[in-house]
Amino acid sequence: MTHFPPTVDELIHEFQEMEDWDERYDYIIDLGRELPALDESLQTEEHIVQGCMSTVWLVTQVDPGETRPMQIQADSDSIIVKGLIVILLAHYDDKPAAEILKSDPGQLFEQLGLNQHLSPQRRNGLFSMVKRLKQLAADHLAA
Repeated sequence: MTHFPPTVDELIHEFQEMEDWDERYDYIIDLGRELPALDESLQTEEHIVQGCMSTVWLVTQVDPGETRPMQIQADSDSIIVKGLIVILLAHYDDKPAAEILKSDPGQLFEQLGLNQHLSPQRRNGLFSMVKRLKQLAADHLAA
């Protein structure tokens, strides 16, 4: 991987190359290790994603304008959740808010096997992060 985050196509390719879920799980952990740390000044109560067992902070920034891409920063106190954040970044980062609202990551999660192999709590946390991203995109469009 020469850039960060990887593209969705790169993620799918990597997951297809791996023979079992344990390898994929290790890869998700490796992705989490590559996630840049969120500045401590942004690790506030207001940026915490509700519905995650681990602590997850999610911050977006976007220049004014409906077609401007949203930049997403996130972090967690869990290495596996950090890896899941990287997957979300691959899917959502640098997309306009309107596109984020329309986008459904379900097919990607299915292709990567996340629906079958993540615990119910991790799946709920993953969908809580998606819900929060979509709320932030909707807030931007409403502003």
